[in-house]
Amino acid sequence: MTFISTTPPEAARDAVADMYRRQQDSWGFVPNYAKVFSHRPEVLARWGQLLAEIKRSMDRRRFELVTFAAAHQLGNSACALAHGKVLREFFDDDQIISIAARRTLDFLSEAEKALLDFARRVAADASQITADDVRSLRRVGFADDEIFDIAAAAAGRGFFTKLLDALGVKPDAPFAELGEPLRSALTVGRPIDVDAPARMPVSTPVEVIVAGGAR
Repeated sequence: MTFISTTPPEAARDAVADMYRRQQDSWGFVPNYAKVFSHRPEVLARWGQLLAEIKRSMDRRRFELVTFAAAHQLGNSACALAHGKVLREFFDDDQIISIAARRTLDFLSEAEKALLDFARRVAADASQITADDVRSLRRVGFADDEIFDIAAAAAGRGFFTKLLDALGVKPDAPFAELGEPLRSALTVGRPIDVDAPARMPVSTPVEVIVAGGAR
């Protein structure tokens, strides 16, 4: 359920159907966020292109840390759950909860602690970032192009999360399978959807009628 009408998978056609299928290929279902883009599938395509360019120069761990920190700061459950789950590639659940709660982070490098703080501050109010804040990133080893990447990843998450929350998008039901207390630590905004996720209908081959019958 969202605050605006959306196209259900069984009624999707053309660009919307293509967008739903691409999303289902990634998730195994049509995620709730994709449905609101049924009004403007080209916007989701452009967002995907922008995100790909932001990620291209960042290693996966750094991108996920920045994105998780920004999403959690912005109070968006869907992105906090999605990217918190990805962080399991690098950390155990207790460590992810510590990152979310800003507790002892001895398992992170000084550079990672600094980028988490910077990402949160960008998400909270980028107008309060100062030149000293940027210099603090340089002091732990980040070059200016890397600082751009960190800022871009955090700022980009603001666009996506604010759009989803403005339209009432809930995290998809499969996130409820995350165990406690991780699930609660990552559900920082809208609650997880209780309805099973939607899927595109299975295509049925069309019979071609020719002289002498069908083939």
